[in-house]
Amino acid sequence: MREHRWETQATLSFHDILSVANDLRQHGLTSIHEAKEMIGYIEEWEVSDPQQIQTLAPWATEDVTLLHLLDNWQGDFFLLAGRYHSTFQTHQTVNTYCSIAHPWRISRPLATLLPEAWFWVGFRHTHGFIRIRVQTTDVVAPGESVDPPRDRFWLTDREEAFHAAIQLLDLPLEVIRKDDRVLLHSARTDAPLFCSWPDAFGPCQFELNSPDPFEFLVPASQLAATHQGQPANLRVYLTGFSESDLLDFSKIAPNPRFMYRCSIHCTLSDMPDLLQLLEPGGRVYASLAEFQTGHLFPEGADAAAIVGLVGTNGEFRLEIRLNQRPLPHQDTERWLEELVGHALRYSPLPAFP
Repeated sequence: MREHRWETQATLSFHDILSVANDLRQHGLTSIHEAKEMIGYIEEWEVSDPQQIQTLAPWATEDVTLLHLLDNWQGDFFLLAGRYHSTFQTHQTVNTYCSIAHPWRISRPLATLLPEAWFWVGFRHTHGFIRIRVQTTDVVAPGESVDPPRDRFWLTDREEAFHAAIQLLDLPLEVIRKDDRVLLHSARTDAPLFCSWPDAFGPCQFELNSPDPFEFLVPASQLAATHQGQPANLRVYLTGFSESDLLDFSKIAPNPRFMYRCSIHCTLSDMPDLLQLLEPGGRVYASLAEFQTGHLFPEGADAAAIVGLVGTNGEFRLEIRLNQRPLPHQDTERWLEELVGHALRYSPLPAFP
């Protein structure tokens, strides 16, 4: 779901991170110990060769995904997606996944949505799918509200953006409004519809599946055309393939950049080594503590909070995520700064891709 996020203004040493974890325990929270087994996450790790994933061999990894980054791409999206699908068919198993992400543009300015949105067309073992995501100008998390009459714009803008995508894709979907939320309904029984990434006004993302993997290739090209032929930075996601399979995929587009993301079984004490391994790029993330804010601050709304570490460019920062603000924004920020003992800045995660 949409969530609020803060990070420390200054970078921290790993000793600082351990001190924060200890301080959280002093507040009565359960936080990770240095030698405790945990699951961390590696993202945006750019590599020169897909075989560099072997440098993670000392640790167990899951959900390993190789990304192809196609910078300033211009061309026929239908042909590109078709080539990836043909290669996918050659190597597919029940565990493989392939999707191509491309930006699309909302035709007219909307007050609460950014003009550039994204879509994914993808393939799994038994079906294809199309996924649409819009990005709001602000985060209004589930359970929060916007004062009238501005709340009407959040609803009408969401409806208009979804209508535009549905019309271009010629999907059998209906956009409805119920209890001050925008919802979607599908008339199809053979194609599951999934709505996700919600904020206070409904989902910001929907995905329609189809038993026909080719169904969305031509419609997706219509959505790509809203970018009006301008160069676009595309991303291709490949999961569950062998190294030899990945070599075939790398021949589809000229000179792709490669990036990995995965989850990794490790200990908190492994974080400095992992961060060094990922240099000069890449990001490693781990959760230090998860708790309900009502446990520490019963006067405010009871929000779910995660305090974690983020390592990138050889440096660590703390991050804090909340599924809603327990207090007004500035008061929430001050309370969080007192909790972790460091100055924070509001820094929501980017939506795409």
